Amino acid sequence: MSKPEFSRDILKIQDMETLVDQLTTRIREDITTRHKRYGAVIGLSGGIDSSVCMALTARAIGPEKMLGVMMPEKDSSPDSEELARELAGKFGVKVIKEVITGALDGFGCYSRRDQAVKEVVPEYDPATHKMKIGIKHEGKGSKLPPLFHLTVVNPDGSEIVKRLPSLQMRTIIAASNFKQRARMSLVYYHAEQLHYAVIGTPNKHEVDQGFFVKFGDGGGDLFPIGRLYKTQVYQIAEYLGVPQGIIDRTPTTDTYSAEQTQEEFFYEFPHDVMDLLWYAYENKYDSAEVGQVMGMTAEEIERNYKNFERRSETTEYLRTPPINDYIFI
Repeated sequence: MSKPEFSRDILKIQDMETLVDQLTTRIREDITTRHKRYGAVIGLSGGIDSSVCMALTARAIGPEKMLGVMMPEKDSSPDSEELARELAGKFGVKVIKEVITGALDGFGCYSRRDQAVKEVVPEYDPATHKMKIGIKHEGKGSKLPPLFHLTVVNPDGSEIVKRLPSLQMRTIIAASNFKQRARMSLVYYHAEQLHYAVIGTPNKHEVDQGFFVKFGDGGGDLFPIGRLYKTQVYQIAEYLGVPQGIIDRTPTTDTYSAEQTQEEFFYEFPHDVMDLLWYAYENKYDSAEVGQVMGMTAEEIERNYKNFERRSETTEYLRTPPINDYIFI
């Protein structure tokens, strides 16, 4: 069977009603039959992915069998809670709030992170400065992979941007990952208490490119949107009536004290461009054909293909379950 001609509309869902029916049927079967749980718990962030997962699950099993858990900490945006409450109210899902700042203090999340930041920018003071990390290319047209940089925002709004040495980068990321792992622990507390399943919220890009924390936001008992591109998640959100404020919100990591988008932290492209490039890469479309549609050169497309391949390979360990074949008898 020949591939369809590559176009910007190639990821448009043609039969939304059928797809949503298939998704909700599968969600219901996985929760009640496969996992044999009474209902479902989901962590709510006010983001598009968790919102669509909640809306689908509420449609699948009924909102009365769901619990939404908001888990802010001191670096969280106030918008996250406001949007999560609006979402839960619209779909009739009970929502509770669990502040995790104290738990993160106990883990040394902030102190470990801040010490690493100071090693790169000595004038950084968490009481007066904000920070974030993200990827940057080493110049336009560079064939080198993007590298992590640290941005410290001064009280006057000016920025200090420095390339992150490997040790400090790993320390900041490892310390920040306490946030996702603490949230998943809390979600499973409520799930076990209620005999509910945990709804995981990663989309296709997060799973395939490794943009998740192992045993953190990469956890869950089922991933309803794990094979859906981000643009398709947005299409479903419109169909299900997810609040417009959530749909219009720029996807954010909501992890660091300075505002940061997912694009600048990891993806490098807006999600609509990323989706098309990833689809072309997965389905082995000719780089010249894709470049003509995307307004890029064939060389640029090939460079992105190589970057996707590198990401998939380097993050494979995140998708690998614990190795359990140590039998020597």
